[in-house]
Amino acid sequence: MNNFPHLFSPIRVGKKEIRNRISIPAMHLDYCQDGFISDRMVEFYRARAAGGAGLIIVGGCFFDPLGGNPLMIGLDNDKYIPGLKKLTAAVRQEGAAIAAQLYHSGRYNFAMATGGLQPIAPSPIPAPIFGMETPREMTKNDIEEVKKAFAQGAVRAREAGFDGAEISASTGYLINQFLSPVTNQRSDEYGGSFENRTRFPREVVEAVRKAVGTDFIILMRVAGCDFVPGCLHNPEVAKVCQIYEKAGADALNVTGGWHESRVPQITMNVPRGAYVYLARGIKDAVNIPVIATNRIVEPEMAEEILQKGAADLINMGRALIADPELPNKARAGQARKIRPCIGCNQGCFDSVFNAAPVICLSNPRGGREIDFPKTAPKAARAKKCLVVGGGPAGMEAACTLAERGHQVFLWESGSRLGGSLALCAAPPGRGEFGRFLPYYEERLKDAGVKVELNRAASLAAVQALSPEAVVIASGGNPIVPRIPGIDIKHVYLAHQILKKEVWPKGRVVIIGGGATGCETAHWLADADTISGELLKFLFVNRAESDETLFELSTRARRPITIIEMLPKMGQDIGRSTRWTILDDLRRAGIKLATETKVLEITDSEVVAENNGQKVKFPADSVIIAVGLRPNDALYKELESAGKFELYKAGDANRPRKVMDAISEGYEVGIKI
Repeated sequence: MNNFPHLFSPIRVGKKEIRNRISIPAMHLDYCQDGFISDRMVEFYRARAAGGAGLIIVGGCFFDPLGGNPLMIGLDNDKYIPGLKKLTAAVRQEGAAIAAQLYHSGRYNFAMATGGLQPIAPSPIPAPIFGMETPREMTKNDIEEVKKAFAQGAVRAREAGFDGAEISASTGYLINQFLSPVTNQRSDEYGGSFENRTRFPREVVEAVRKAVGTDFIILMRVAGCDFVPGCLHNPEVAKVCQIYEKAGADALNVTGGWHESRVPQITMNVPRGAYVYLARGIKDAVNIPVIATNRIVEPEMAEEILQKGAADLINMGRALIADPELPNKARAGQARKIRPCIGCNQGCFDSVFNAAPVICLSNPRGGREIDFPKTAPKAARAKKCLVVGGGPAGMEAACTLAERGHQVFLWESGSRLGGSLALCAAPPGRGEFGRFLPYYEERLKDAGVKVELNRAASLAAVQALSPEAVVIASGGNPIVPRIPGIDIKHVYLAHQILKKEVWPKGRVVIIGGGATGCETAHWLADADTISGELLKFLFVNRAESDETLFELSTRARRPITIIEMLPKMGQDIGRSTRWTILDDLRRAGIKLATETKVLEITDSEVVAENNGQKVKFPADSVIIAVGLRPNDALYKELESAGKFELYKAGDANRPRKVMDAISEGYEVGIKI
């Protein structure tokens, strides 16, 4: 029985029939070198096509040396066509349609990425992020050359076997820069009025359509709302989309925001499906298919969006990095077996920002399909294996071992599985970490792992079980620094707060400004604010002013201070997420003290030093959040006993992130 009749119905885009409504948006993967397609990219997209996606859009693809960088897909020269043909053949062989995104970053580029050439833009206005350079204002000749390059890129894509091309007109890139009066301050026919600012985008679409004919799909990737002061909102974007439709576009792919937007777009704290309303606003204005995007990670939500008529296709990009088989599993009635995407960005966006290849926290094979087989190979000989610790590393190791044919026991000392996941999921906006537990519980059950909760592991207990291989995945223990006053009764560990074992009173000082310290502070501040349900009630009934409602929704009701020795707060938080957490802390009124070393804790304050000066922070409660050390005592005992094939994974090996824990659990699981 098909539980998703809308999601798995075919749709015609232009003259091409797409087998279902699941689309993968263009994602920077950093799998290319000097613009050439790699085998890694071919296998990545082959897996998603085989997994059941209907439409795959790859890119960005630079068609102009001023518009991209060497880690992207090249479309400005025929030399790239053989590699592109290998990619398109692999995807089309598996039944999916494939399009290439034509990408031009405009003022978002660097001379370092363009061979020393100055980036171009409608006006010489630098972007206020990443230390961007001032671009050169495009001449009329530049405009004509870029339009021609768009068209040539589309023709080259058609020759390489693509079914269509997507013109990138979102995220603050070149076409967006022409549309916005903030970035387009020209005085000629390409600037000023709405008609003039839409002239270049319209002419690009017309040039591409003229070059490729009517049988080739043209999609437009648009920002449904720029979320930048002075730029375009949804009603204006809908009018732009009507122009695109008239100019020859076959479909509209709707995202939101620019890179400098202060409204989060893709981080975990964005509610799932938050920006579907942008797609709906455009769909109401046009007669061509509209694709909804951003934080749509489950087939149930995708089906509901389609059923309500808010969109015609659904982008599920990161969700299909996490599980390329998502469409097949959903169609087969196995949605509970889908490996979840939690929007953490650790392996995808954070990797891109660091110019590293995309991988995945949830899926150890994600982006590494060329290195690991789709199904882990069966063990040459089944062994009796014990996994100690039911956190992410232990659960992944146990599942992988059992799926390969080993007899697996999983011992967890606590009353439930999950380990650090519960702490990760506790702070506001981080609840998606909790989605891992039901996934792993289902998988452990299917794999036949014998799970024992409240089972402490000791040398004697392990010897009594007599396993052939032991995986120690027992996590880490909080570091308790040697600070005078650390034993005072109002000093707590961060995990005690997040587990709600204690509730700090009065003025709070948190020692440690890494991810745990920042998220604990946010958790405490958020506990003082009103709920979303109450906010809506008060707003609808105009019970308070907007300023009061904002205050009630964001501000901590007591003084909270974070003390950090390093120059920056949250240095262990990924670049795509860190700014959102720091914004939350500032809105809450939390005091951030960097480059500050704690000297002493007293009954009423924390004494510290900053730039050689003694500083005192009033404190009724003190929370320690300075990191973890490996909980590997049992490993050392077993190592001394010398009777076991012995492994470590996750924080028991070295405290890091959940992504590292799951990856190590998998790698240990395929090694034994």
